[in-house]
Amino acid sequence: MIEVVEETASTNADLSRRLGAGEGLAEGYWLRAVRQSAGRGRRGRPWSSPEGNLYASTVVALGANDPSVHTLAFVAALAVHDLMLWQLPPGSHCQLKWPNDVLVGGAKICGILLERARDHVIIGIGVNVVSAPDLPDRATTSIRAENPDNAEDAQAVLERLAAYLAERLTQWRSEGLSSTLADWARYAHPPGTPLLVTLDEEGLLPGAFAGLDPDGALRLRLADGSLRVVHAGDVSLA
Repeated sequence: MIEVVEETASTNADLSRRLGAGEGLAEGYWLRAVRQSAGRGRRGRPWSSPEGNLYASTVVALGANDPSVHTLAFVAALAVHDLMLWQLPPGSHCQLKWPNDVLVGGAKICGILLERARDHVIIGIGVNVVSAPDLPDRATTSIRAENPDNAEDAQAVLERLAAYLAERLTQWRSEGLSSTLADWARYAHPPGTPLLVTLDEEGLLPGAFAGLDPDGALRLRLADGSLRVVHAGDVSLA
């Protein structure tokens, strides 16, 4: 089910509030806003929300046998990557960056934010459908910029995305985390790619991508040859 509202502050915040109030939101329910007045990205960054792009959140009901909660970041990224394979022309350079960034030609085309709400996880996804915000620290793009012949609007894009996410959730649960991580690695920056990782306490840490740990943590090969395992941090392509 997809519920659409004309405007709200944040679809993630709305779902968190409703779950906290005891509302029974079934997995597969989506809330989409035509406009957001206070959209958020990772680490509380504001997310620009002009009309025409996609701003939506959904809920995942956690089960006792599900893989680790944090690995839903890879599930969401793969669903958006599946979406881009449909939306963009063949041969478009769509790549995943740890843990859940989706880049087209090196430019950011979406934002993904996961938040825990008791026994649920809220997955918020913003996709640049018709326009891309100007960001001071990174290049951005949109579906329409990459494929001017694509006339699908935000609602149509969400309908496809919802189906892809449902498929990726089934894979995550039924085939195990290793299957999800293998697919993520297939579409990600290759081993040896220079990365810059910003850590809260240490600042900037340069290195080279050395794959993933079995739990999805980033392996970073440092200049001295040692291996650093990163569980949380901002990553950019150097």
